[in-house]
Amino acid sequence: MDREARIAIVGAGLGGLCLAGLLQRQGYRVTVFEQASQFHRIGAGIVLGASIARVMRRIGIEAPYVASGIKPDAFVSRKWDTGEVLNELRFDAETEAEFGGPFVNIHRADLHDVLRSALPDGTIRFEHALTGVEPAGTAVRLVFANGHTEEADIVVGADGIRSSLRDAVFGRRELRYTGRIAQRAVFPASRANGMFMRDCTKWWGPDRHALAYYMTSRRDEIYVMGATPDPNWTADSEPSLWTHDQFLDAFASFHPDLTGLIEAAEEVQILPICDIARNDTWSQDAVVLLGDACHAVRPFMAAGGSMAIEDAAILSLALAAYDTPQRAFAAYERIRIPRVGEIQRISEENSWLKHPTDTGWFFGYDPFAEDLKRAA
Repeated sequence: MDREARIAIVGAGLGGLCLAGLLQRQGYRVTVFEQASQFHRIGAGIVLGASIARVMRRIGIEAPYVASGIKPDAFVSRKWDTGEVLNELRFDAETEAEFGGPFVNIHRADLHDVLRSALPDGTIRFEHALTGVEPAGTAVRLVFANGHTEEADIVVGADGIRSSLRDAVFGRRELRYTGRIAQRAVFPASRANGMFMRDCTKWWGPDRHALAYYMTSRRDEIYVMGATPDPNWTADSEPSLWTHDQFLDAFASFHPDLTGLIEAAEEVQILPICDIARNDTWSQDAVVLLGDACHAVRPFMAAGGSMAIEDAAILSLALAAYDTPQRAFAAYERIRIPRVGEIQRISEENSWLKHPTDTGWFFGYDPFAEDLKRAA
C-alpha cells in the first residue's frame, strides 16, 4: 500500500495501539479514534507469550514492556481440592531461547501505557465515539458523536467485542452469554500476609476455575480471576460488584492456597463472560476488523489479548506487502483465521495447560516469519 494512504483505527485498545505503532514505523499515516475522554488504570491482568514479545521488539518497546510486568517462573496447574500439581510449564532462559522471547504477566493498563509511549503526540484522538460509516468515493467517511467527520483510505475496527464499526458495516453480531460469570480482583500483595503463591497458577475445579498471578516483577500486586456458572445473567447484564465474602463462598471448597488469596481481596468485579459465534468475514471493501471485534474468544485460554496483537502484526505486514486493501486483507485473513479458529475451539473446551501438552505452536509463534506473498 502507498505510504500516503490515510489509515484510521477505531479503538485504542491493545490491538489498535499495536497496529498504530507497527504501521507508523513503516511510514504510514495513522490516526486512532477512541471514544473515551482519557485512559484510566482499569481492567485487570493479562498473560502473554513469546509471540507478543516479538511484536513489542518490532515496535521498539520490548524492554519497557518486560520491565512493566513480570517474567513468571512457571505456569502451574493445580487440582482444586488437594492442590496436586497437574502440570508445570517452566519459563527459564532455555525456554525463552526456545520460544524466541519471554512469557510476561502484566496489568492490561500498564501494557497500554507502554504501547502509548511508542506513538507520537496527536496519534490518538479522544472523545470520538463512532456513530456512522459512509462511502466517500474510494475512501470511507467516519462520523462521530462529537460532530467530527474523517475520511480514510483504510479503516480498521479494533473497538472490541461490542464493535460499533463492525455493526455499522457488517451488520449486528449478537453477543452470546456463555453461562458463566467472571470474578476479578486486583489487590496489593501485602494484603495476602505472606500467603504462599507461585508466580502464575490456575486452579481447576469440577465446574469452575480460578487463575492467580503476580503482575509486577516486584511481586507487589496480585490478580485473582474466577469463572463460575450462573444461569441468571445475560449478555446485556451490567458489570457489578461482589463482596469479599461472596467471592470466598464461590470457592469455599478449594485449597487453602487459593482461598487464602481470596481472603485478601477487597473489591471484586463480576461480569458476564461472553463471546460471538465464529464468523470468518473480517473485511469488506476498505474496512477490516481485528481482535475481539471479529473473533471474541472466551478467556479460558488467556489468549484474547495475544490474538489481537498477533492480528496487528500480520495486518501491518499485509498492508506493506500488497498494493490494494482487498489483497492485503485477503492475505491477513488466510493467515489469521485458521490460527484464531483453533484458539476459539480450545478456549471453549477450557483444557489449555491443564495437563502437559505441546505449547510451542502457541507461545513460540513468530508472526514475522509468515510468508505474506504465499498467503495470497
